[in-house]
Amino acid sequence: MTEHTIPEHLGNLGVIMMAVLLSTSVHYLFLRHLNQGAKLAQRFPQIRLGYGVVMSLVAHSIEVILFALAYKVSITSGFGSLKGNFEGTIQDYLYFSYAAFTTVGFGDIVPTGPLRLLAGMEALTGFVLITWTASYLYLEMTRLWKIQS
Repeated sequence: MTEHTIPEHLGNLGVIMMAVLLSTSVHYLFLRHLNQGAKLAQRFPQIRLGYGVVMSLVAHSIEVILFALAYKVSITSGFGSLKGNFEGTIQDYLYFSYAAFTTVGFGDIVPTGPLRLLAGMEALTGFVLITWTASYLYLEMTRLWKIQS
């Protein structure tokens, strides 16, 4: 295992924090955008709910891409690797990031070294953001049911 200096570890921690902050910001902006569609909700509440589901999937995919980029930066900087069924393609990075973000963790690709911290933070962040989405969509469904009754 390669020894890293304190500034290098701080840089790796910066990559992790940047991925968490950017993905959380993206999520907030998407949910804020969805919440501002009040006129659409009054005229077509079913469309608003469907639109919310689709836009949530888009937001989560952007967040996964941000973490995939963080893996690429960390690996290129020598902070661990992804072992197993991993060839370093864009699809591999995205696949691993989706598995970590959704906390599925199939186990066919495994992070090593300091990269494990990034994988853990992605799982925690993904769990929080997916839960945030579920709460938002539940509130939207509750509003829809009130409008329909």
